[in-house]
Amino acid sequence: MEKKYINRLFDKKLDFYLKSVGAIQIVGPKWCGKSTTAKRHAKTVIDFMKKSDREQFIPLAKNAPDVLLDYGEKPLLIDEWQVISFIWNSLKEKIDENGTFGQFILTGSVTDVTSDNSLYGDLNERHTGTGRIIKKMMRTLSLYESGDSNGSISLLNLKNGIFKPSTCQKDIKDYAFLLCRGGWPLAINEDRDVALQQAKTFYDGLINEDLFSLKDITLRRDSNKANKLLRSYSRFISSETSDETIKADLKMNGTDMDKETFSKYILALERLFVIDELEAWNPNLRSKTAIRTKNTRHFVDPSIATAVLNISPENIFLDMNSFGLLFESLVIRDLKIYCDSINANLYHYRDKLDREADAVIVFDDENWALIEVKLADMEDIKESSKKLVKLSNDINIKRHPKPAFLMIVTATKTAYKDENGVYIVPLCCLKN
Repeated sequence: MEKKYINRLFDKKLDFYLKSVGAIQIVGPKWCGKSTTAKRHAKTVIDFMKKSDREQFIPLAKNAPDVLLDYGEKPLLIDEWQVISFIWNSLKEKIDENGTFGQFILTGSVTDVTSDNSLYGDLNERHTGTGRIIKKMMRTLSLYESGDSNGSISLLNLKNGIFKPSTCQKDIKDYAFLLCRGGWPLAINEDRDVALQQAKTFYDGLINEDLFSLKDITLRRDSNKANKLLRSYSRFISSETSDETIKADLKMNGTDMDKETFSKYILALERLFVIDELEAWNPNLRSKTAIRTKNTRHFVDPSIATAVLNISPENIFLDMNSFGLLFESLVIRDLKIYCDSINANLYHYRDKLDREADAVIVFDDENWALIEVKLADMEDIKESSKKLVKLSNDINIKRHPKPAFLMIVTATKTAYKDENGVYIVPLCCLKN
C-alpha cells in the first residue's frame, strides 16, 4: 500500500519559487523525499529512474533539447536531471524565451558542480542561470514534520517576543530512538525495527555504491576504507575537528589515508549531500575579537552517524557524552530545516577566548539569536544559561547589538523562561 504523503515545510517554499523564478533545482540526499514532493507540484514528469524514460528522453535531450523542454504542461519535473545535465544552457535559453515563472523543477541527489566536461560541454561556455534558476536544498524530515514535535514553540514567535510555557510527552528514551531512526520518510510511522533499518540501508548503499559512482571523483572501490573514514568522521560529530585530526584517528585505527584520497572522499560526501556542516558566524563586531572559522562537523541526518557506529536506542546510554553530541546534531538538523522555511540562516559561534554558541540564527531582517544544546542535566542547563547571557552581553554588533532571544534546546519535557530570561525549550516543542 502506498504511504500517505507527509506534508513538508518545503512545500510552501516550492509553491513560492514556482511563482517567482523560471526554474527551481532541488538538491539533497537520497531518500529525503525530493521526488515525491516535486511530483505533487509538477504537471508533467520525466523520471530518469525509469528505464522507459531514459530510453525515450536521453536521445531526445542529445539531439533536440528544445523538443524535450517543450514536452508536456508546465511545471515540467525532470527527476534525476543530472543524467542530461548537458542541456543546462538550452534550459536557461528556454526560460528566457518563454519569460514565465514556474516552468521547470529539477531534482537530483548528486550536485551538478563538476569538472567533468563530458557532462556539461565546455564549462567556460556554461551560463550561470542567475535570476532564472534557483537552487534549494531539501533535507530529511524535522521532528515537527514527522509529527514528533507538537510545535508549541515557534522560532518566529520567539523572535517577535511571543512565548507561552508548554510541555511535550517525549522523554530521553524517545530522543534516543528518534536519533537512530532519523528523518527518512520511509522510516516514519513504521514498526520500530523497520524504522531503524532505513538509516542502515542508506549507509550500506553509500559505502558500497554511491561513493564510487561519481564520474569526476575517481575513488577505488573500497567499502572497508569508506566505512573506516565515516567511522572516524562520526566520532567527531558536532565538533570543529580538523581534517588532520580525523586522518590521525584513521591512522590510529589502522588506515593510513593520504591527503588527496581523504579530500576526494570528503568532496564525494559533499556532492552526495551526506555531510552538511555548520558554518561559523562572523558578525561585524565593535570589538576586535578574533572569530574561529572552522565548520562544525555534521551529517545531513544524525542517524547516519548512529548507523556508522552501530549505535542503537539502547546502547547509546553507555556513552552519554556521545549521546549529547548526537543530540546536538539532531537539533542542528531541525534548526536548519526550520531556518530554511523562514529565510533565516544558521551558524555556530566560537571566538579566540573560546566563548561559543552551538547555533546562531540570523533572521532575514538581520536580528539574531544564540542557542545552546543540552540533554537533560538541570545543573548543566542552569550553567549554560548564565554563560549564554554573558556571551550575548559581550557580542556587540553595530546594527543589532542585542539578540532577539536566547534559547537552550533540551531533551526535557517543559518549555519555560528561566530567571536569566533564557528560553528552555524541549526539541519536541519546537517548530519554525
